[in-house]
Amino acid sequence: MATASLAFSNPPFSLRSPSSHSRRRRPILITATVSNKPATSTPSSSSSKLPLRKIPGDYGLPFIGPIQDRLAYFYSEGRDEFFKSRIRRYGSTVFRANMPPGPFIATDPRVIVLLDAASFPVLFDTSLVEKRDVFTGTYMPSTELTGGYRILSYLDPSEPNHAPLKRLLFFLLSHRRQAIIPEFRRTFGGLFNTMESDIATKGKADFGTANDQAAFDFLARSFFGKDPKDTKLGLDGPGLVTKWVLFQLGPILTLGLPSYLEDFLLHSFRLPPALVRGDYDRLAAFFQESAGPVLDEAERMGISREEALHNILFATCFNTFGGMKLLFPGLIKLVGRAGARLQGRLAEEVRSAVRDVGGGEVTMRAIEAMPLIASATYEALRIEPPVPLQYGRAKRDIVLTSHDAAYEVRAGEMLFGYQPFATKDPLVFDRPEEYVADRFIGPEGEKLLRYVVWSNGPETESPTTENKQCAGKDFVVLVARLLLIELFLRYDSFDVEVGASALGSSVNLTSLKKATF
Repeated sequence: MATASLAFSNPPFSLRSPSSHSRRRRPILITATVSNKPATSTPSSSSSKLPLRKIPGDYGLPFIGPIQDRLAYFYSEGRDEFFKSRIRRYGSTVFRANMPPGPFIATDPRVIVLLDAASFPVLFDTSLVEKRDVFTGTYMPSTELTGGYRILSYLDPSEPNHAPLKRLLFFLLSHRRQAIIPEFRRTFGGLFNTMESDIATKGKADFGTANDQAAFDFLARSFFGKDPKDTKLGLDGPGLVTKWVLFQLGPILTLGLPSYLEDFLLHSFRLPPALVRGDYDRLAAFFQESAGPVLDEAERMGISREEALHNILFATCFNTFGGMKLLFPGLIKLVGRAGARLQGRLAEEVRSAVRDVGGGEVTMRAIEAMPLIASATYEALRIEPPVPLQYGRAKRDIVLTSHDAAYEVRAGEMLFGYQPFATKDPLVFDRPEEYVADRFIGPEGEKLLRYVVWSNGPETESPTTENKQCAGKDFVVLVARLLLIELFLRYDSFDVEVGASALGSSVNLTSLKKATF
C-alpha cells in the first residue's frame, strides 16, 4: 500500500534503540507516518493451528453481577488478584467479566478480558476494533469537563477530526523541540536542589509533590515558552489538574476511603462537573494566553481555536503531565530499589557519554550513546505502564488467539486488556516480575521491545494519524531518560522510601550521594 511520510523539517530528535549504536536505524522520536496499512493485526495466521475454545466466564445477574465484580475488583480482592483468581478459575487468560464502574455510571460493563501478550495486540488494530469513546473504559466522562468537546483521545481514527487533531499534537511536540533538553535540565535541576535541601533539613524529601510542580512547569516552558509562575496561574497548575483528572477517572480509582463511602461517592454516581468548572477555566485561560503559535497552526489546519485549545490542554495536562506524574516516581522507585551497583553503572554510562560524545553537554548524540539508560527506561514502562487499562470494541466478528487457544468474538463486544499482565507474560519475558534494567540491550533484547506497549501500541512502531498510539510516545521516553541523566550527572547513588498512593507510588528520597567521579 502507498505510504506518505508526515515529516518534520530538521527532525526534532534521533534516538536509537538500546542495542548496539554503531549501526543506523530509524529515529524513534517524534516521527509520524501516514499509511493505509494497519499498524498491527490480530494473529489470525496462527488461529487455525490452535483449538477453538468458547470464552469462559459470565457476567452474572443483571445489575447484581456488575456490582459484585466491582466490589471484588476494588475491595475484597483488589485489582491484580481479581484477574489472577479468574485466570486460575477458568484456566485461561481470556475470559468474560464486568469491569468497573458499572451501575449507575456505565450502562454496559460487560467485557472480554485479555491478559497475555498474544491476545493483547488486537486492541491496537483499528481495522478490527473501534476506539470511539473508550479511552477511560466502559464509560465516558462528561464533555463538560473538556470544554464541550469530544477530545482526540475519545475519537476513532475513522472520524474526520482525528487526523487533523493528531497532526496538531505532532506540531505541539516538535515546534519548540530545541527547548526540550535545556528546559528539562533547568527545571529538574531545580527539583534536585530542593531534594538535597529537604534531605538535609528533614531527613527525606517528597519526590512526588516536587515532581508534579516540576513536570507542569517544564511542559509550559518547553511547549509554550511560558513560566506559569509569571502568570495568574502561579503555582496552582498541578493541583488544578489533579482535581480535574479525579472528576474524570474517579469511577475507576480507589482513594483509600472507607469502602462503603468510596463506592457510593466515586463508583456509583458521577461527580458533578460544575464543581471543577472554575478550576478548568483557570487552566483554559493559561493555555489561551500561552499557546498562541500552536493555536495559529490549528487555524491553518482548519481546526477552530476553541477546539484546538481544549485538545492542547487535555494533551498537555491529562496525557503528558499525567504520564510524568505516574512514570517518574515509578522510575525513581525501581532504580532506587535496584541498589548502588546498578546506579553506579548508570552513572558511569551517563558521565562517559556526556564527556566523550556530547563534549560535556547533554546532546541527542550523547543520549544515543546510553543504551543502559534507554533499557532501564523501557523496563520501567514494561513493569509499571502509566496507563494500564486499554479498551476497544470489535468492529466485526473476529477470531483472536492467546498462546494456547483461539476465541470467537462477535461484532460489538467490548475487549479489555490489563496491560501489566501482558507485559509480564512469562512466555515472553524471563523473570517477568523483576526489574531487569539491561533487559533490552543487544539484539535479543531489542526484539523484546515489540512487547513493550505502554503507549497503546508496540514500542517498535510509531504514532500515526491512522492509529491510536500516543502522539507523545517518543517524547515521554526522551524525558524519562533525561530524568535519569540529570540524576546521575549529579549523584553516584540514592536511596528511596516507598509507599502507595491513589495514582501510583509515593516516593521519598532519603539520601543523595553527590558525584565523586
